[in-house]
Amino acid sequence: MDLAGGLPGVRLHTGALHASTSDAALTSMTLLNEIAGRFPDAVSFAAGRPYEGFYDVAGLGRHLDTFERHLRDEVGLDPEAVRRTFFQYGRTKGFIHHLIARHLEIDEQLTVEAESVLVTTGCQEAMVLVLRALRTDARDVVFAAYPAYVGFLGATRLVDMPVRSVREGPDGIDVADLEGKIQQARAEGLRPRACYVVPDFANPSGATMPAADRRRLLDLAERENVLLLEDNPYSLFHPGGERLPTLKSLDTGQRVVYFGSFAKTAFAGARVGYVVADQSVVDGGLFADELAKLKSMLTLNTSSVAQAVIGGILLENGCSMERATVREAQVYRGNLRAVLTALEEQFGAGSPMAGSGVSWNTPRGGMFAVVTLPFRADDAMLEYSASRFGVLWTPMHHFYAGDGGFHQIRLSFSVLTPEQIRLGIDRLAALVADHT
Repeated sequence: MDLAGGLPGVRLHTGALHASTSDAALTSMTLLNEIAGRFPDAVSFAAGRPYEGFYDVAGLGRHLDTFERHLRDEVGLDPEAVRRTFFQYGRTKGFIHHLIARHLEIDEQLTVEAESVLVTTGCQEAMVLVLRALRTDARDVVFAAYPAYVGFLGATRLVDMPVRSVREGPDGIDVADLEGKIQQARAEGLRPRACYVVPDFANPSGATMPAADRRRLLDLAERENVLLLEDNPYSLFHPGGERLPTLKSLDTGQRVVYFGSFAKTAFAGARVGYVVADQSVVDGGLFADELAKLKSMLTLNTSSVAQAVIGGILLENGCSMERATVREAQVYRGNLRAVLTALEEQFGAGSPMAGSGVSWNTPRGGMFAVVTLPFRADDAMLEYSASRFGVLWTPMHHFYAGDGGFHQIRLSFSVLTPEQIRLGIDRLAALVADHT
């Protein structure tokens, strides 16, 4: 059978597949990985991976042992039940939900019922589940500050949820612009359902919302009857001192659905995330229960072994991931200083390239900074940068769904040393000199 003509055998036209398979939002990760693979000696500011220097393979067994003791001594399971927990299909909503609830109370001053926590296969699954639940027909739309995390944009494509862009400034999402966009959507006969926001050290911009804007955003959500989808992977990597409250900790009307992940704080390979969905459902139960129904048809349950490892890490650190990531946070703070210092030395006032048209933002924490260049920084320029100058970065147009950011690049500094950062910025300066 030939569906496309030509040689015998099944050949599928891309036009006969779901549009997401060829959507730029879903192909950007593949593109970046392919270019990085072809230029292994390049200094890479492209990868948003967590720091790897403290990983310990031997520690995985210790974490499992810790969780096994917890099941036996604290939960009270007999040996057969412990063995079943590790090896069999597990509870769809997960079995470390009580530890996650303790972690949120300790690290985020956020009190949630354990049953409102759904453990997912990475935070990405949580996004897909929530969007799938909210997408009922073609009138439903969701909003996001642009530039937006490409994984969220991809999730909207998978469930056919239209996403409308909202301006983002140095202080995060523009609340006034969001209000206008919501009202405009309603005037068009659409149904605004939610707005996705990363209040702390957003990916890719690094922006952080002030406390007053967080409260304004919650007030707007209440007035306009929309949900806020708060994604919080980076707040523990702050500059020190008092931290800003999460939207969820300020939420008194259950307007916030809270996404969390252990990819950056524990390790990405576990693929353990979660969503706090404590909104009541009219027919009884919680939104988390409705999401669990969808998960049971998608991944069935999150890996029992992966949950046990994360559970062990939580228990060993008193359920505080801030305590567990003290060393990593120091690395990120030092690397951020190294990036900003190197940019100032190469492009700042008094430098040889002062006036070249290069500018950058100054995030207070997280893993990312954004640089504006005086020339088009698209995928072709990335290829040129990697092949000629040995430096990789992420074109920002991927975070605008291809509709902006063509003169900006994201620098991720999480896996580099200060020496590599300086070398990479030197190479970026050489690229700028080549084009100016």
